[in-house]
Amino acid sequence: MCTSFVRDADVVRKWVLIDAEGLVLGRVASLIANVLRGKDKPYFSPHVDCGDHVIVINADKVVLTGKKLDDKKFYWHSGYPGGIKERSMRQLLDEPRSDRAVTNAVRRMMNKGPLSRKIMSKLRVYKGTDHPHVAQNPEPLDVAGLNGKNVRRGGA
Repeated sequence: MCTSFVRDADVVRKWVLIDAEGLVLGRVASLIANVLRGKDKPYFSPHVDCGDHVIVINADKVVLTGKKLDDKKFYWHSGYPGGIKERSMRQLLDEPRSDRAVTNAVRRMMNKGPLSRKIMSKLRVYKGTDHPHVAQNPEPLDVAGLNGKNVRRGGA
């Protein structure tokens, strides 16, 4: 009995379309990370890029549960004394590049290293409903239908 590993040339990649409107950010990010990495495939190998291409539309309409919009803070430092800066999730989602919230959430869920940087190049995130990848015939993935907790109903 021998173990067979898939090679990069043998992987068949498809295109997946995810509409993030009304979806909980962390739940959709973990699902995107699994599809990008290929963990949903029966021939998954951790050392091979065997995931699919993912297109996320309506990325600016993701929601967060609880008080994370105001309580979740991101910090960075300019390198100068007193140069600590912070931004809340609400400020991040109100920016012109609010699609970065989804990209950063997925990136932080991936392993660190050269393979993950290659895998992240297969993620395309767009704020609106239009995307330039119609020719690839992406298959829509119903994230809301997978689990009822994926969608935030009512409230904020």
